[in-house]
Order: sequence, then structure tokens, then C-alpha cells
Amino acid sequence: MKKERYNVAVVGATGAVGEQMREVLEERLFPVGELRLLASERSAGQYLPFQGRQLRVELLKEDSFKNIDIGLFSAGGSVSAKFAPLAVAAGAVVVDNTGCFRMEPDVPLVVPEVNASEIAKYKSRGIIANPNCSTIQLVVALKPIHDAARLKRVVVSTYQAVSGAGRQAMDELSQQVTALFSGHEIRKQKFPHQIAFNCIPHIDVFMEDGYTKEEWKMINETRKIFAEPNLAVTATTVRVPVFCSHSESVNVETDKKLSAQGAKDILRAAPGVLLVDEPENNLYPMAIDTTGKDATYVGRIREDNSVANGLNLWVVADNLRKGAALNAVQIAEILIRDYL
Repeated sequence: MKKERYNVAVVGATGAVGEQMREVLEERLFPVGELRLLASERSAGQYLPFQGRQLRVELLKEDSFKNIDIGLFSAGGSVSAKFAPLAVAAGAVVVDNTGCFRMEPDVPLVVPEVNASEIAKYKSRGIIANPNCSTIQLVVALKPIHDAARLKRVVVSTYQAVSGAGRQAMDELSQQVTALFSGHEIRKQKFPHQIAFNCIPHIDVFMEDGYTKEEWKMINETRKIFAEPNLAVTATTVRVPVFCSHSESVNVETDKKLSAQGAKDILRAAPGVLLVDEPENNLYPMAIDTTGKDATYVGRIREDNSVANGLNLWVVADNLRKGAALNAVQIAEILIRDYL
């Protein structure tokens, strides 16, 4: 017999993504019985609003998941590694927003508009992984093209907002801008270089091959989500002085010819996509327009005349919403609809 309401725990409730999770649950009228907000000792004791009430943030402990149905995790990989199995053992299904479980073969990596059927595999470990924020918007935009013309090669360059590195990174950008205009010294903590009025081609750690870990996340996660282990994907990830919403320049080659107009027609009807492509009216996706929105915005669609079957796209989405919190809640919605 179906439950009317589900007890939900948000792990990392006071972080940038955790706050979005709470807001999205309320906005989408998720049938929450109890909402248990969990965080570290530093944040426990705060009060946060939900459905007209103020909920106290509790300290995350090993016994925090009693009577919880769904755990939404966004508190870092080491926290997920320790506490996600404990939540599962207590009877919860975990939707994990960290990189901890994404590439494990028995953990489904899910974007509902792309591969929702993979959610059924949660029973193996009791865990469903949320992809990297930059991967999510990429695959939402590319899935309809892959279905129509089959992707042969993907080249993506990202312009990633500082919110992808957390609240402290957002504060750092704000403080640096203020310091520059007031003549004070720049402080660097979250980034190796000044981020204000700068672009840093370095997200996560560098690997031996010269790629960063973030770039390899995009490559490997895209292949796993599309179930195409040999798909040719390459990425360059860049941090830019924008507070929220990641932008991506995407170039694809396809097996079949797909015109720019054909791609626009397909994307206009695609789930989760909002086509904004009227260059004659200066209309195209921009970070300032997508922040706080649920859709993945796609525009600047044009044929790549340097190859036989090529397209260029510009893809923008709110990295805290579709890139994290919304995707997790969408997974939870399918879980309670079809499986729990």
C-alpha cells in the first residue's frame, strides 16, 4: 500500500545545495511527512523555514536515519561514504549528490529526462547517484540529438559559476570585487588565483594526463548515462566570475546529418529543455536569466561547417537547481511514484 507522505532527510542542509533541496521540496509539493535537516556540528542548531514552520538543524550522527524513507545527500564525498550506507541500513533510499558513488557499476547514475529507467536499479545498493552539475545540463541538451542522429563526438568547454564550489566560493568572489573597488588586498582561499574579473581553467585537481578531475567527471559520467562507454568526449572546464548558473559551449559530430533547424525543432519539444535561440533579437541563454529556473536553456544552435555532420550549441542551467537539488528531487518523485 502506497504511503501518503514520506520522511525525508537532507544531509548538508545548510549548504548551498542543501538549501535548494529544501526549497525545491516545498515548491514542488513533495509529500513530506517529516523533514529532517542534518548538518555538521558547526551548523547544527540553526533554524530553517519549511512549509511555514521553522525546523531545527540536527547534528548528523550514525543514528540520524531512523524512520527515514529518502535521504538527499549533499555534504561532500567523505560524508556520503560514511553515512549513505548507514542510511540504507536504516531503511532509507539515498539520492547522493557527491562524486562518491557515481562511477560504481552497481549504482545508477540518473538524469530523469535522459535515463529515468535506471532508477529501478537502486535496489542493488539502495543508492542513486546524482551526476556532476555540468554533466546534467550537457546530457539533457544532448539526449534528443543522440536519439535523432547518434552522437559520434562531443567537445565541451564550460564556464562554471563559483556557486559550484560552495557558499565560501560565492563569498570569496563578492569579497574580492569589493576589495578591488575599495583598494583593499585580495584574499584567496577557495581558488588558487583571483576569481574576480578572471577566468581560471582549473576545476578540481589535475590528473597525470593534464586533464582535471572535473573534466574526467564529465567525460566518464556522460558515457555512463548514455550507456555509450566508447563515446568520444573531451572537456575543458573553466571557473568564471559568475555567482550562479553554468554555461557550456558544446560542439558535436553525429552519425546522421541533422540540420540546425532540425535540432531546434527536436530541442523545442524535449523534456526539461527551453529553447532560446533568436539571435536577430539578441535572445540566447545567459546565466542571469537561468538562475532560479528549472529548465536547461539551449541556444546559438548552428551547423559546424568544418565537418560533415556537426552542430554547435550553447547550454546554460542553474547549477544549484537542475545541476543538483532539482535533479535529486525529481529522482525522489519517480521513486515514490513507481517504486516505494
